[in-house]
Amino acid sequence: MNILYFAWVREKVGVAEETLNPPAEVQTVTQLMDWLAARSPKHAAAFSNRASIRAAVDQVHSAHGAKVSGAKEVAFFPPVTGG
Repeated sequence: MNILYFAWVREKVGVAEETLNPPAEVQTVTQLMDWLAARSPKHAAAFSNRASIRAAVDQVHSAHGAKVSGAKEVAFFPPVTGG
């Protein structure tokens, strides 16, 4: 699975993307964030306030309860505003 990080999430993690193989029990966006947060202090800092992080699973905006099993790509980013 390709994990993409954007904006301040990328800055906190320290990389723009990673290719990872989460364990089979990681089934949702929330579980993926939990698993990622346990990887390093940088990941933990990035995912410390999950309410401020949005996700896209295979380029579709997704709720934190969305399934990630079988996904090729999951992206994490702050809320986007426009004007």
